[in-house]
Amino acid sequence: MLRREARMRREYLYRKAQEDRLRSIDEKKQQLKHALEENRLIPTELRREALELQKVLEYDDEGGEGVSTQIDDEYKWAGVEDPKIMVTTSRDPSSKLKQFAKEVKLIFPNGQRMNRGKHDIGALVRACKAGGVTDLVIVHEHRGVPDGLVVCHLPFGPTAYFTLANVVMRHDIPKIGTMSEAYPHLIFHNLTSKLGLRVTSILKYLFPVPKEDSKRVITFANQDDFISFRHHVYKKGDRKNIELSEVGPRFEMKLYQIKLGTLENESVSDTEWRWHPYTNTAKKRGYLSVESDASSRPLP
Repeated sequence: MLRREARMRREYLYRKAQEDRLRSIDEKKQQLKHALEENRLIPTELRREALELQKVLEYDDEGGEGVSTQIDDEYKWAGVEDPKIMVTTSRDPSSKLKQFAKEVKLIFPNGQRMNRGKHDIGALVRACKAGGVTDLVIVHEHRGVPDGLVVCHLPFGPTAYFTLANVVMRHDIPKIGTMSEAYPHLIFHNLTSKLGLRVTSILKYLFPVPKEDSKRVITFANQDDFISFRHHVYKKGDRKNIELSEVGPRFEMKLYQIKLGTLENESVSDTEWRWHPYTNTAKKRGYLSVESDASSRPLP
């Protein structure tokens, strides 16, 4: 069983590397094609291989959808089978982190919560794989305040790491609405870059496909690379007005790393993306959206 799993993981990583290589070549060909069509200078980084790329371009046609993606391997049952989510905490959690884990578990319609105890990461991941869990969600804290969220997709990855800020739990929100168990509709705002679409797929496939008459809405709104999480239910009032009621919790998420593996293989897994906050252009660049003029004000 272990050998079979290791072989399948190697095959997955090989296909992922092949995909990245083909996508890089395809991007270079498109840059060269645009430069030739617009009669501009060929980009400096392409001049050495421009002749070889031009020969390959002659055999390209307009059909197809470009380079295939391994998202079909990672989320091949998305929309066919409902995801199964396991929520747990870091070791020795405080009472506030336990309460936050319970509320995070309620966000996911098929979520379950497990006490961490003395189990290490390897045992947790193996137990989740044996139980058919599709995603493992771990919440972390600092001095009793939730400050981290890890989403590990099983069986091969990816694993996304987020920091949390401005966490407001359900019992801290006045006039809180009741928690609906319906499958929620999802809203993703301003996640338009390639990395933003990757984060969208990681978060989107944590939820099953909702029914049209569902009155539950979960929003992931990006503003300056901070993803605001909001959770509402709505109903139609008089004169066809829509009344929103927040059911919580609410918080801000910031992505800082994506690994091409699961948590037990974190030290040997390749890094798909990592935030570098100490570079000169870190504060100027927007990674999750194409637009650079998004407002930095958090959602109400």
